[in-house]
Amino acid sequence: MSKTPVPVVLRRLVAAQAQHRCGYCLTPEELTGAAMEVEHIIPEELGGQTVEENLWLSCRRCNGCKGQRKHAADSRTGELAPFFNPRMQRWEDHFAWSHDSTRIIGQTPTGRATVQALRMNDDLIFKARERWVKGGWWPPAG
Repeated sequence: MSKTPVPVVLRRLVAAQAQHRCGYCLTPEELTGAAMEVEHIIPEELGGQTVEENLWLSCRRCNGCKGQRKHAADSRTGELAPFFNPRMQRWEDHFAWSHDSTRIIGQTPTGRATVQALRMNDDLIFKARERWVKGGWWPPAG
């Protein structure tokens, strides 16, 4: 959670830029029925500022798992890799959907580290995505 309050105007701007969905797992606010959190890409504790360039939307699950970190271990190599930056990087360059659209597959060290650290495929979200696919609400477009 942010130590510095995010002004309402800035929150609205970031939400619109993020298309009202999590920058990591792409889950839209309207599907969860809960407001997304404005998160610091570089955490405040590590020097990140509460400015547009350092803010993006994140679901509570992803933001809570990310915590105050900027890096995590790549599941393939074990080496530290930076988390995906939804403001500066393209999702498609680091992630892909499984054939049934229920799991996010990390394609790069950054993608794999982000998927594992943010627990983007744990059982709870996997089961939710299965239901979303059946309902025709998933995967998210573009």
